[in-house]
Amino acid sequence: MAGREVCSWWAGLPPAAGGAVMAAGILSVGLQLTGRTGASLAALAIACVLWLLLAADFAIRLAADRGRFRAEADTPAALTAVAATTVLGTRLSQLGLQGLATGLLVLAALIWPGLLCAVMRHWHHRMPGAAFLVCVATQGLAVLAATLAAAYRLDWLDRAALACFCLGALLYLVALRHFDLREVFGGAGDHWVAGGALSITALAGAKLTAAPLWTGAAHTALRTATLVSLAVSLGWYAVLLAAEVRSPRTHYDIRRWSTVFPLGMTATTCLYAAAPTGVPWLHPLGGVLLWISVAAWLLTFVAWAAQPSWRRPGTLSRVRAWPTRSR
Repeated sequence: MAGREVCSWWAGLPPAAGGAVMAAGILSVGLQLTGRTGASLAALAIACVLWLLLAADFAIRLAADRGRFRAEADTPAALTAVAATTVLGTRLSQLGLQGLATGLLVLAALIWPGLLCAVMRHWHHRMPGAAFLVCVATQGLAVLAATLAAAYRLDWLDRAALACFCLGALLYLVALRHFDLREVFGGAGDHWVAGGALSITALAGAKLTAAPLWTGAAHTALRTATLVSLAVSLGWYAVLLAAEVRSPRTHYDIRRWSTVFPLGMTATTCLYAAAPTGVPWLHPLGGVLLWISVAAWLLTFVAWAAQPSWRRPGTLSRVRAWPTRSR
């Protein structure tokens, strides 16, 4: 019975479950930047297992349940498939596994255009924070491409990363125009992506700033864009944290993993960006924010484990995190 229940729960996971992969993956990257190798590898193992489970489910739905696949591909949460793949690839590149990281970049780049177009065709006004995943997924490609460009010393890959960086910044502005600001005080967790999208934009900018290809005015422009993006993301961090204190949302929701990811992304960006931007105090700030994100991950995991609905077929897994279509 238990096996059948677990299989039913797994088969019914919504696309928003990709946020759990993103959360564990970015914590692994950040922990590695602070020298916590053991904890980083543990987080990586969790991210890999979850990614494999979700990838298998993605493939099964594509092959055997096209109707559900098309319906879910229209939702912003579907883009967690791209973002999670790029985050995982970035961590594998840190380990020197460039072949695997390259494969994940190719996979993410192949599924990104179709999902992006499907999502944006069904946009409407007053979107939840998941709307910013159009930016997160695109900047994820920029981060992984820039990471591999440094590893392989490929200038053309840096140029491709710059193109994704610019497009991601534009998509952020488009998403902001559609974002329902009421989500700041009433969102179930994914509203934090409004700030996290700028954090990953800043991380992509920092990776490009560190590349030797960009010098002179180009280097200055990238450094400025990185610092501005990071400053605004930290502003979002403060606003969203204050909103959480004012309007506590203590119940578990699968979208809470989309809170943990921006927390971890902001911390990781501060840790990484300190050197290429020449702002050393960002590193200790990132260290403090990293432990906040680790605590948030643990709290979210405990909340998930404590609620019984995940063990009952067709309960949590069937809850829709947002409308599948806007007609």
